[in-house]
Amino acid sequence: MEEFAALIDALVYTRSRNEKLRLIAEYLRSAPDPDRGWALAALTDGLDFKAVKSSTIRNLLKERVDPVLWTLSRDFVGDTAETASFLWPEPLGSPTPAPTVSEAVGALDAMTRVSVLAELPRLLDRLDSSGRYALLKLATGGMRIGVSTRLAKVAFAQAFEVSVDEVEEYWHALAPPFTELFDWATRGAPPPDTANMPLFRPFMLAHPLEELRVDLADYAAEWKWDGIRVQLVHVGGETRLYSRGGDDISATFPELLPMLDFPAILDGELLVRGSHQGGEEGGAASFNALQQRLGRKTVSKKMLADYPAFVRLYDVLMLDGEDLRQHGWSDRRRRLEGLMPRLPDSHFDISQLLDARDFDHLAEIREGTRDEAIEGLMLKRRDSPYVAGRRTGLWYKWKRDPLLIDCVLMYAQRGSGKRSSFYSDYTFGCWDGDPDAGAELLPVGKAYSGFTDEELKKLDRHVRQNTVNRFGPVRETNRSLVFEVAFDSVHESKRHKSGLAMRFPRIHRIRWDKPVHEADRIAALRALVKD
Repeated sequence: MEEFAALIDALVYTRSRNEKLRLIAEYLRSAPDPDRGWALAALTDGLDFKAVKSSTIRNLLKERVDPVLWTLSRDFVGDTAETASFLWPEPLGSPTPAPTVSEAVGALDAMTRVSVLAELPRLLDRLDSSGRYALLKLATGGMRIGVSTRLAKVAFAQAFEVSVDEVEEYWHALAPPFTELFDWATRGAPPPDTANMPLFRPFMLAHPLEELRVDLADYAAEWKWDGIRVQLVHVGGETRLYSRGGDDISATFPELLPMLDFPAILDGELLVRGSHQGGEEGGAASFNALQQRLGRKTVSKKMLADYPAFVRLYDVLMLDGEDLRQHGWSDRRRRLEGLMPRLPDSHFDISQLLDARDFDHLAEIREGTRDEAIEGLMLKRRDSPYVAGRRTGLWYKWKRDPLLIDCVLMYAQRGSGKRSSFYSDYTFGCWDGDPDAGAELLPVGKAYSGFTDEELKKLDRHVRQNTVNRFGPVRETNRSLVFEVAFDSVHESKRHKSGLAMRFPRIHRIRWDKPVHEADRIAALRALVKD
């Protein structure tokens, strides 16, 4: 456990991507099995211990230290695991040897909601503060140390000099501690057999277009739809639906599974039909309508009827047992068009290609739409194979320009990970009428991105110096700072006091110069809602 704790400590204080890769690769090469497999799972949020929650840690600490001290310390530090690791009382008597990663995982997995109150303290007593921090991060399943799943896979590939694309391919066929993956990479064992398993295959992703212009003779253009990217897989007689991150969401959209009954892996955008808040009857509704279906463990008949899901297809990766990923986009598109008659149009359609004279004409088309279900454009090189991740020059996304509105900062909360010491999550509002006539501010959104590290420091200082009230971890500030907020669309929402909810809000500019009474009114935001 000491080596794993040292790795976590080093990663926390390392910003360099290359250094993070080196640290993880070095650990994976030197740590024994199955410790390194469990560590890899922890780094990629692949572990879940149902008995250990943040509330469990808080309750344990409040029994051992003064509750006021705990509350003040947690508020100052901004991270439960870090606070607990320092405040945990050192055990009396001779120290017990620290557990291995495997021993810790086994103990955590065996804990129940009742036994955890006695068994977790025994583990913590065997560790120093760094070990306790690593254990608690592992136990609660939220590392938040600047390591993505992709970064960990790249580190694995670099550690053992194997292809990251192959690592991606095998990853979803395996479970922690990834014994077969290590056997293949380190001992020359045969790779896992994934051919007859309905597994997720990594998505091909796009780079932002930015200032680049492309030749439409080389690139095809289609709309970028505002749903969730999904992969529908029928292999070995089973059908499954996967999200962008490879999560199996079949249970949330069960009506789609029987609609694909031949061997294929299809890439597309999950949308809902109807005229729900901005969509055309029979077409794609706004993302707000789709949200009614997301994250549900059970789906009622009414939900199925009110928000019927369908997939707008982009690509075909495999068809009737043939792997098409090395074929060019044009060939895959032809194959996709050819298979459409085999799919029911009640649950599938195909993303239409755009016909533009040249790039300038395409720009006019892009600017001319404000359909709630469209985010912008996709540009795909006609000869591009389907490759995992982002490859320069193959696919580009050209998002439409965001909407902008001036809002007033109302509340702030600490961030997580390297931002745990800063107030970096901001809730902002618009005036419900004329502020000079006594109108109140109503919250309209929350954002935690769009500013630089230097701006974050200034914002954090502003929050601390202008706090007027506290609600647990949240600070209310005086109404003195305006944000220019960028967002993709706005929808009616019964869950918010303002009656509105923004889509992808982010801080566009900090208007230190602007008086708060000049911020926008709720009416201006409501006028942007599409009927």
